[in-house]
Amino acid sequence: MRVVVLAAGTLLAASVSAAPVEPVWSLAQKEKPAMVETLRELVNIESASRDREGLDRIAELIAARLSALGGKVEFFEAGADAVKMIDTPEKIGRAVVARFEGTGTRRIMLLAHMDTVYARGTLAKRPFRVEGDKAYGPGAADDKSGVAVILHTLAVLKTMGFRGYKTLTVAINGDEEVSTPGARDLITRLGSEQDVVLSCESTPAPKDELAITTAGIGAATIVVHGRAAHAGMNPEDGRNALLELAHQMLATKDLSDPSKGIKFNWTLARAGTVRNAIPDTATANADVRVRRVADYDGIEKAFREGVAKSHLIPDTKVEASFERRRPPLEINDRQRALVKRAQGIYAEIGKTLGVDDSGKGGGTDAAFAALSGKPVVVENFGLMGYGQHSQEAEYVELDSVAPRLYLLARMVMETAKE
Repeated sequence: MRVVVLAAGTLLAASVSAAPVEPVWSLAQKEKPAMVETLRELVNIESASRDREGLDRIAELIAARLSALGGKVEFFEAGADAVKMIDTPEKIGRAVVARFEGTGTRRIMLLAHMDTVYARGTLAKRPFRVEGDKAYGPGAADDKSGVAVILHTLAVLKTMGFRGYKTLTVAINGDEEVSTPGARDLITRLGSEQDVVLSCESTPAPKDELAITTAGIGAATIVVHGRAAHAGMNPEDGRNALLELAHQMLATKDLSDPSKGIKFNWTLARAGTVRNAIPDTATANADVRVRRVADYDGIEKAFREGVAKSHLIPDTKVEASFERRRPPLEINDRQRALVKRAQGIYAEIGKTLGVDDSGKGGGTDAAFAALSGKPVVVENFGLMGYGQHSQEAEYVELDSVAPRLYLLARMVMETAKE
């Protein structure tokens, strides 16, 4: 009998401890319709990484919303510290930063981005729509839902009058999809001032999880200069840059190292302008992924040594370059502890929260925020979403709105305590 009573008491205590914290849960549920409308408004502004006009429009909207919530808002243009990469836009989008002053001692930052991979005109073909429990549209998951989650989490905290942090900083940039050439130093600096950074990329549905590591992204490029000639009359006078490029790509095709999570894959190649001319120029680009910052040194060395080994076509010139576009977010024990706290919060509403420690996903700005080593940084506080960068159907699951608003609001409240 005593065992039964003790067991019943344990179950009762567990059920009590797992109860939602009010009024956070009620407010999160109430906020859902307004958040869907915010998502609609954000998606209906096309904001590709190269569309400065669209980026300015959405930045102004986000800034106005943050100001209305009580934040001190600033715009940041890309400056002299911007990194020039092979695909950097001529006019990089601005970052929007808002600061909320509180009464506590802890500094917290919420992070998201407003740019998308979709060129202007995509919205006309794939307009925002809600079907059942899903909201579709270009950028809905990546990452306009993250922006919306931040705005409506702030609304919940404002309604409650919660200001238990020292500062709550919101950073939303417009160049994430092109590896953050303009805002990387800003995000790194802001991150170094924080105790905690909660990054709001979407979690890949059907998984409901947070991520404690993200991939580092690099790019390897080979440019071959040869000599043009008529392909029918005097091909022997030419120096075929395309053939030399193929030789160099084959020489560097096996640089991946699955045991270390290093991936090296040729993905683009270009050569020639017409069918009947020996091409005098050829270019190829490879996508590179690493799990540790230190692994960049090894893969770059192997790539350059592979290119330097031999030439197939005499009198051709081969140029090799390597870009470290984005560092990885590396795992540490502080992240694991923070995720355990998040899992406890999710359990309050009867949900199970997973953790991704594989590093198989894409790279994100969370890694720049973590570079200083000072803050604890965790990714994927956005909605559950699917089809990111898809030409067909990118969507978010609207059933995840209230749980994710609750999670982020409670995380701000809990991490502000220490």
